[in-house]
Amino acid sequence: MNVLHLIHSFFGDGAHWHGYDGIPARLAEHVTYSLEALLLAAVIGLPVGLVTGHYGRGGNALALLATAGRALPSFGLLVLMVLWMGLGLVPVMIPLVVLAVPPILVTTYEAVRTVDPAPVDAARGMGMSEARVLFRVEVPVALPLILSGLRTAAVQIISTATIAAYVGLGGLGPYIIGGLAQRDYEKVVGGAALVAGLALATLLVFWAASRLTVSRGVRGRAG
Repeated sequence: MNVLHLIHSFFGDGAHWHGYDGIPARLAEHVTYSLEALLLAAVIGLPVGLVTGHYGRGGNALALLATAGRALPSFGLLVLMVLWMGLGLVPVMIPLVVLAVPPILVTTYEAVRTVDPAPVDAARGMGMSEARVLFRVEVPVALPLILSGLRTAAVQIISTATIAAYVGLGGLGPYIIGGLAQRDYEKVVGGAALVAGLALATLLVFWAASRLTVSRGVRGRAG
């Protein structure tokens, strides 16, 4: 059987569209896990990246932390968290957040740090506080790169959230992991197609967000 035939068989089976194991329920769970992990990573990464980028300090430390975070294997960290904390959603969230923080943190830092200093100095000369300089001048210019960091983190989370199936949680992982265990390649290919489709949809969402929130002039400079 070729891949296209397996995909057609998976999505054409009405049993895959109903109940707890149906595509809508699994997809909703996967999106929920991914959004929760992205929100937690953004709460950690954005403030640190904005402040350090604004003052231009801590770049080496951030690079070291980012490298360490990327080097940690998500599945290995999941196993450690389960052994330490037991089963549940929290042990799954930790490796996903650890995976997502580095691209948000480093990209936000670089985005703010590389803003043209001329308007920043002019804003300070007008008596703006450091917070107003950051949010009124630097963030609007840095927004395209900040969104790119969030986009990268979101796609990485969506691709990795399948590990939730290893601890008995839902999402799209049971299709892939359970399908491999059962040698049901229709489920494996169907689950992989859903993950890929969700990643593409995420890219479209961030593209639309960029078009809506970033001014044309900033988009032109970023491009």
